[in-house]
Amino acid sequence: MVVWFARVFLFFMGFTYLAIGVWAILDPLLRAVELGYPSFLDAVGLTVTSEIGYSEIAGLYGGLNIVIGIMCFIGIFNKQISFFIIRFLAMLVGSIALGRVIFSLLPTTPTFINSFFIFEVVGFIVCIFLIKNYK
Repeated sequence: MVVWFARVFLFFMGFTYLAIGVWAILDPLLRAVELGYPSFLDAVGLTVTSEIGYSEIAGLYGGLNIVIGIMCFIGIFNKQISFFIIRFLAMLVGSIALGRVIFSLLPTTPTFINSFFIFEVVGFIVCIFLIKNYK
């Protein structure tokens, strides 16, 4: 039962991360053709001020998220790899959530409660559940 739940979770995470990565890479193109797609940069609250900024968005948000998504899809089909990927996801989403909390402790910074934070906390909790119950 837990193995099937892990596969569903990895599919969801794989789809989510792959979609975010493709969206980040295609964002400048989608903005240029003005088809009405929501902007990745607007969704994450970023502004590009130089050409290298687009490369950074494509690399850090695009490439990294695409590879994380592909890793999740690979984990669906291999039990040993899936356990590694689930532990990796726990570290990833947990550390991002922790960074948001630490940042919010600084004076005059905004709160950390937002939909991204909730996604990360829920993902972390699911990962911990799977790590404890994976056989």
